[in-house]
Amino acid sequence: GPAAPTQYPLTLENCGATLTFTHAPTKAVTIGQAGTEMLYELGLGDRLVGTSLWFNNVLPRFKAQNDKVERLADNQPSFEAVIGKRPELVAVQLEWMVGKQGVVGTREQFHDLKIPTYILPSDCEGKDNLVGADGTRLEPFRIETIYKSIEQLAQIFDVQDRGDALVTDLKARLSAAIANVRQNKANDVSALFWFSSSDLASDPFVAGRKGIPDFMLNSLGMRNIVQSDEEWPTVGWETIAKANPSILV
Repeated sequence: GPAAPTQYPLTLENCGATLTFTHAPTKAVTIGQAGTEMLYELGLGDRLVGTSLWFNNVLPRFKAQNDKVERLADNQPSFEAVIGKRPELVAVQLEWMVGKQGVVGTREQFHDLKIPTYILPSDCEGKDNLVGADGTRLEPFRIETIYKSIEQLAQIFDVQDRGDALVTDLKARLSAAIANVRQNKANDVSALFWFSSSDLASDPFVAGRKGIPDFMLNSLGMRNIVQSDEEWPTVGWETIAKANPSILV
């Protein structure tokens, strides 16, 4: 049956902070494409008054909606640009944007202005963001943290039915992808996720062994050649060549 409506005031524990909502936010700003597209998926594009921190083009099915929303910055927005939109929620993909050493601001700076900041649990649960390259995973990434983000955002905005439907859909897509690979027997495949290099001579930033890329590889029965717990450590090309990955992503 349909999910129960949200009872306000709603109180949530989120990445070490307690958030209280007296009503569904009418205006939200996002810092990070993942949160932006989650809100679009939940049919909440009309509540978005500003986006920032883009990594790729928006998903094609959201282009028309996204064109109507102000892009505060391609990368990190200024603190002033975010609060200038007078949001009732700031949804944040990465703690290094808004957190103890947040480059946009600390959570306290926003909360002092009565603006709640919701950080996606996928970036704080089982992770220390004050250590290492883009944080260090204390335990492997769990897909449940993504489902939790969706369910909690759906609860904040009182659209639980949409949240439940989206989680059900994602679980089905994950199962289908795993079944497809098992059928095609991709065993004993090793891989390296190459994020970027400042120049050809320097060591590249690659995916560590406990983050989201690693979860993808493990789910598909493949192996990451990188042994670091940092999210995006640098590893020398000689080390990579010795490990000889089957595929480079």
